[in-house]
Amino acid sequence: MTMIAEKFPELKRLSPDEKLILVGELWEELAAQPDALAPREDHIALLKERLERYRRHPEDVVAWEAVKARILASR
Repeated sequence: MTMIAEKFPELKRLSPDEKLILVGELWEELAAQPDALAPREDHIALLKERLERYRRHPEDVVAWEAVKARILASR
């Protein structure tokens, strides 16, 4: 299987910063078309597993605000 980057050899000449910018631009383009890609079955399975784990043990969940506060307090 040929990697897409092999089809565009000029990509190898990009600096790390330019590659990161390109990744961001590609991501923004994909995000603008949320229905263009079907959800992957393994992602759906993982989400179902996590939802079921939450339903069995809701007390294990920590709100983002609490996690953020704990991180900021440790600085």
